[in-house]
Amino acid sequence: MLNIALPKGRLGVKVYKLFADAGYEFPGMLDSNRRLVFVNEELNMRCFWVKPFDVPVYVERGTADIGAAGKDILLERNPDVYELSDLKAGYCRMAVAAREDFTDDSRRTLRVATEFPNIAQNYYAGLGRDIDIITLRGSLELAPVLGLSDVIVDIVETGTTLRENNLHVLNYIADLSARLIANKSSYKFKNVIINEIMRRLEKNS
Repeated sequence: MLNIALPKGRLGVKVYKLFADAGYEFPGMLDSNRRLVFVNEELNMRCFWVKPFDVPVYVERGTADIGAAGKDILLERNPDVYELSDLKAGYCRMAVAAREDFTDDSRRTLRVATEFPNIAQNYYAGLGRDIDIITLRGSLELAPVLGLSDVIVDIVETGTTLRENNLHVLNYIADLSARLIANKSSYKFKNVIINEIMRRLEKNS
């Protein structure tokens, strides 16, 4: 049986619809219930919902053969999996943002608030910039407004929340979207079916 891990939430729903349009349906997945595991006996496949940050863990450890994970999570966790294709769902960007009146003073350590410490660290290491990472969970826009940080590194979709809090984008770090990933061992032994799924998804994405 092929096991598929999808992320809970809006992105997962978008990706599931791609799977369904490609012919891989799992009855009940979009129903309002608390079920997490769904089986299609005819396809010999099982699909399950997990938290977005956990998708690469399930795939890397082989509990799931394939999965759909946001590029932000792949950049942050750097899992030992194959990234097979861009599903072109949930497009947004990782960005550095600051207050409108912000001016960077390279003589002092830059305070960076983020939910993605590894992405922030790698980005600023590439610039040779000394930083102090402040890890927060949500409402990052508050950090520079209240003086906790100089900048934030966060996902930007429309930029509305930034503008409403008098922040603006300084730099874009990466384009983000859902990616199809595979367990390395599964890809070796289930190559035919995984490549068929990838081909159908790419046709419909």
